[in-house]
Amino acid sequence: MSPRIARLALATAAGLVLASCQSSPKNTPAPAGKSASLLAMEQVAIAAHKCWIASKDPAFKSYQMANELNSFSGTPRFLLVPAKHYGGKPLLVVQAQGNSSRVDVFGPLMAEPLGARISSDIARWQAGNPACGAAA
Repeated sequence: MSPRIARLALATAAGLVLASCQSSPKNTPAPAGKSASLLAMEQVAIAAHKCWIASKDPAFKSYQMANELNSFSGTPRFLLVPAKHYGGKPLLVVQAQGNSSRVDVFGPLMAEPLGARISSDIARWQAGNPACGAAA
């Protein structure tokens, strides 16, 4: 290898090393192909599963979660259905549509006392706070 090619290779390698040391941008761009609705619903669904289902919260023990986040209709959503009847009528629907990050919540559970808690939890998670309970 000639000295000129060796110097060029060394300079290229040094440039790559320096570029890899650069700090990443503060605002990470959304992963390619994910709509605003899917990003919003992923955030809410992960928190809902963690706080309501995986934690075995007594208020949600008679329900199970059915994720439909990979919807081809542009409406990612998840449902709460009766725990003993997975194919049953959804009691809660949480969804977002198109390229909007607005999350809609509806279903019979919203008319019950648990509805107020569901609304506050969803609003908190949609705002980016993954906590399971409101701050005291």
